[in-house]
Amino acid sequence: MTDSTERPAPPARPSLVSENAPPVLAKLTPPFSIRMTQLFWILSFAVGGFSVVYFFIIRKAQLPLIKDLVRAVEPGRDEQTFTVAADIIYWSVFGMMVGVLLVQVTLLVSFMTRRPNVRWWQLLTLCFQFLLYALALETALGGEQAQPLRYLLAAQCGLVVLALLTSALPPAIKWSARQRDVVRRDTGGADVGG
Repeated sequence: MTDSTERPAPPARPSLVSENAPPVLAKLTPPFSIRMTQLFWILSFAVGGFSVVYFFIIRKAQLPLIKDLVRAVEPGRDEQTFTVAADIIYWSVFGMMVGVLLVQVTLLVSFMTRRPNVRWWQLLTLCFQFLLYALALETALGGEQAQPLRYLLAAQCGLVVLALLTSALPPAIKWSARQRDVVRRDTGGADVGG
């Protein structure tokens, strides 16, 4: 017995490639606000580093002024006590300036790797920096040679404020909250979505 009707065509084979591409970790370019934050931090580091070097250069001129300040507090002591106290005040301020700078560099690296709550730590260093600036004005930044240093330290604080403000813009917050950049790629390696 022969079959007079033709057989229907077989259905199309299913695709072996899924349209739902797997997520892939990628390194995307940060938004403009993050780049501005980075720039302001780097400028503040440059100003802070120059301030530390300049403060060290004018050390010999500042020590007698600090000594006179200590002598005004309690004039009855011997000269060696005033010299030691002036050295302690100078090196304490110098060490705190260097310490704040190093902590801020470390926190910027943490911020750029999107560690959570880094902005709060950066804000804390800014508060400490303001306190240090006020302390340095009262104790170690007297005289004519320290005048540029006062402006430099104020500029450094201003740059840190700008850096923190730009890091709080909505694109920057969205970027850091995401923590990882995930894209979907097709089989050819091209991005198909973010």
